[in-house]
Amino acid sequence: MSLAILYSRACVGMDAPLVTVEVHLSNGLPSLSIVGLPETAVKESKDRVRGAILNSQFDFPARRITINLAPADLPKEGGRFDLAIALGILAASRQIPDAELQEYEFAGELALSGELRAVQGILPMTLQTCKARRTLVIASANVAEAALVKTARILAGTHLLSLTAHLMRTKRLACELPARPQPSGNPVKDLADVRGQHHARRALEIAAAGSHSLLLLGPPGTGKSLLASRLPGILPEMNETEALEAATLASISRLPVDPQQWKRRAFRAPHHTSSAVALVGGGSIPRPGEISLAHHGVLFLDEFAEFDRKVLEVLREPLESGRIIISRAARQAEFPAQFQLIAAMNPCPCGYLGDPSGRCRCNIDQVERYRRKLSGPLLDRIDMHVEVPRVPYADLQGPPGEASAAVRARVSRARERQQQRGNVLNSRLTNRQLGSFCHLEEADSRLLQQAMERLQLSARAYHRILKVARTIADLAGCENIERSHLGEAIGYRQLDRKHSPS
Repeated sequence: MSLAILYSRACVGMDAPLVTVEVHLSNGLPSLSIVGLPETAVKESKDRVRGAILNSQFDFPARRITINLAPADLPKEGGRFDLAIALGILAASRQIPDAELQEYEFAGELALSGELRAVQGILPMTLQTCKARRTLVIASANVAEAALVKTARILAGTHLLSLTAHLMRTKRLACELPARPQPSGNPVKDLADVRGQHHARRALEIAAAGSHSLLLLGPPGTGKSLLASRLPGILPEMNETEALEAATLASISRLPVDPQQWKRRAFRAPHHTSSAVALVGGGSIPRPGEISLAHHGVLFLDEFAEFDRKVLEVLREPLESGRIIISRAARQAEFPAQFQLIAAMNPCPCGYLGDPSGRCRCNIDQVERYRRKLSGPLLDRIDMHVEVPRVPYADLQGPPGEASAAVRARVSRARERQQQRGNVLNSRLTNRQLGSFCHLEEADSRLLQQAMERLQLSARAYHRILKVARTIADLAGCENIERSHLGEAIGYRQLDRKHSPS
């Protein structure tokens, strides 16, 4: 009897748990069975592995072959175990040595020709392999993604023969730290493209500085989508930890991880016909949704009121907690979702409520029905509500606005103050931190009290006004919140006021 033991990893949410691949050859009628809760793609690996071994000029053992993927209660999916199974059969049949197999972890799908194909979710596997202090053996097509982990030790090949030659010491593959890919110089969309809209530009800068959620409200064609698309250009780059988290979510979502976009914040803009599962994640095998793919980036919901109300309601908990837990009968997965929500909507069904032209013909009931698509609890969780009016002709013909680079410099300085003060962005301050960092003078406290009573604001809105005021103070370089900062923050609760059709 012969036994070979190799290591690979599964993909479960953000994690990559270790899978021990045990290959046992025994006497009996020739057969190959895979145990350990394999799904269809894993069961089919027996045919891929057989073809790859034979076409690589090795002998496929005419014996009873049992392959155990441990732990037995962990579901296994995909073709990532093909390479480990093939090498295990060759090692158990003594066609290659098994002395070094314990030093490696293997991930790769095999073609019938023996060529090695890339698999999805390689980034979390690379991170876990580094922690285990083993060398990761993968397809060459996966190297660019794995290279995002600076401490990774990687062996990459294009064919089963190149890896067996390495294990047989006939032609060793180089094992070295991969070079970190350099981001491309592709320009992002510049805020200078936005003409006029000084109030909305100011709100966008405040939102960027404190990572606040923002709702833009205005008639069609006033630049709401244009403003939102410029937000990534005024946000600072992600740090190493944030970038790895964002890349890991893309990796497990079967999305390409572009090394040229390393550390750039995502901008996700799902269509208003998207389902709740598409937005927050789900499925029989839980996958991340748009809110997780926008982790440390921007989630832009255009035509906000056109989304199904039930779809929008699922945003309430993630906006507060910064994470989403997806539970199914057999599985549960938790994904991070610290996204910055930017939404845009028209003020009424026809879109022209409040427009100076007076062309809105919606009655009060129509406006109320339209706005009731957005629940009070959801609007309460959005930090800033800003009107975006029609742009005058003179502004359209005027000079370009301030460039993104200048705004990004101010945003970066404001964020540095927040990190030095409490190591947390203002939008994520806890109630205890609010008491420490958002002290108000007695007169300013009375002003906020009057605003709360007049607008009938909730305790949540009170906290969000303080957070926005703290960000405005940080942009101004002030240690304490002043009355002008507080008054501006109160002015951004636009939808807490009553509107009526013109």
